[in-house]
Amino acid sequence: MELIDGNHIAAAIAAELKAEIAAAPGRKPCIALVRVGEDPASVSYVKKKEKTAAEIGAVSRVILPPVTISQAELFALIDSLNADATVDGILVQSPLPKHIDEVAVFRRVAPEKDVDGFNTVNLGKVAQEDETGFVACTPAGIMELLRRSGVDLKGKHVVVLGRSLIVGKPVALLALQKRAGANGTVTICHSGTANLPVFTRSADVLIAAIGRPEFVTADMVKPGAVVIDVGINRVADASKKTGYKLVGDVHFESVAPLCAKITPVPGGVGPMTVAMLLQNTVKAWRGRGVR
Repeated sequence: MELIDGNHIAAAIAAELKAEIAAAPGRKPCIALVRVGEDPASVSYVKKKEKTAAEIGAVSRVILPPVTISQAELFALIDSLNADATVDGILVQSPLPKHIDEVAVFRRVAPEKDVDGFNTVNLGKVAQEDETGFVACTPAGIMELLRRSGVDLKGKHVVVLGRSLIVGKPVALLALQKRAGANGTVTICHSGTANLPVFTRSADVLIAAIGRPEFVTADMVKPGAVVIDVGINRVADASKKTGYKLVGDVHFESVAPLCAKITPVPGGVGPMTVAMLLQNTVKAWRGRGVR
């Protein structure tokens, strides 16, 4: 069994981006990070994105509207960032307060600054295999993990467990694409799938993004499979100072011995999401003719 080290691969990507930015004269890439409210996970995620941006030499502009901001006011803020020539990328951190329509917010971000990859235009470009768009960061990170770990999906049966717009649907589209490293035969499974283990046991590559702690067990995995665990779940653990531990959607202890390769949680897909966000930001900066 080989552990796919997301921290190591993300660090390599960050080093590549840092070198590109350092070699370019003039204005550096800038990402606007909009966080509404004080959700603890969102606070942590935005701090990580801000820290990583600084490490590669990019500029981050953190904007903290109050949780009471109206949808119209948030739209006006996004419009101002869309119009700001010094901002290359915009990320609106989810989750948003319940009174705000997340999908409408994602659509409001200009496609050419949508470094999170959730605008309808960019999702459509993934389906059309148009590389001028931006791919959602977690699916892009999964594909990069596979590529840099020597996993070619051509001729492989790829089973995606989950159908969200954030991970499941876009990663399935990426695995299907007619390009190097992809060309997989893809099955999408979800909460309505009957006889789920029949599908997961047939997977050469299993991507678990269902949001249920340790849902995938050894009896659901084919020996020799590659398993990508996208889940990050908190479960109670009295032995930890925090009172909880982080686990994935895969029961790592039982599944790992069966696998050819597997991602850990934490330290697998998670670091790649931030790395790909910054990669998208540099792409936006480069595409706007700054360098």
